[in-house]
Amino acid sequence: MAPTRTKVVNVYPHDAQGYTQGLIFHDGYLYESTGLNGRSSVRKVELTTGDVVQQRALDARYFGEGLAEWKGRLLQLTWRSEVGFIYDLATFTPRGTFTYRGEGWGLTHDGKSLILSDGTATLRFIDPATFREMRRVIVMDGNTPVTELNELEYVAGEVYANVWHTNRIARISTATGRVNAWIDLTGLMSSPFRLEPEAVLNGIAYDAVGKRLFVTGKLWPKLFEVQVVPGRTAPK
Repeated sequence: MAPTRTKVVNVYPHDAQGYTQGLIFHDGYLYESTGLNGRSSVRKVELTTGDVVQQRALDARYFGEGLAEWKGRLLQLTWRSEVGFIYDLATFTPRGTFTYRGEGWGLTHDGKSLILSDGTATLRFIDPATFREMRRVIVMDGNTPVTELNELEYVAGEVYANVWHTNRIARISTATGRVNAWIDLTGLMSSPFRLEPEAVLNGIAYDAVGKRLFVTGKLWPKLFEVQVVPGRTAPK
């Protein structure tokens, strides 16, 4: 299917040292999970300035990954440690941990379930009270599985997912796993700013009140507010 077009509405500063793995927007602030061993953290970020106003570092043995907010808590995945961390949203005080099998990549929720990606074509739906897996869907574009699903965001009934090392975001049906549409962000960040091969598109946040969509990448110096231009989507 043809990709959905976008237009840039606003451009904001972003920490070019931030290896963005998870991104959300909540009550006027961005919250970000950054990765790499020895550099991983959870942060509260002022949108218009890009200033980090609050931060908590992870122990160097952990590689931070996806991030979600759930009932006054921040939930942060790690890559290969099979453990996630729970923080108080206001203070970043640790409130516990949870476990999962395999790798942790992206995390979001649909108001009922946590939704986790692990680098495959699978999305796992997890009970946020018990952290038990309830179901899975395989993400398919037609007859083709979409692998390397990375950072996730729930937007108006769909899961938006970065696909690692691409400039595309998949818009996914939570019921079936079908890709309803693609968002193509090629050219959003010019190549001179991509200082290393892993400086790729990765970071989606949605302001449900203001209906604003934000995207950025690992080690990108900018964060973009983009507007999706309406177009055709696949039948659900």
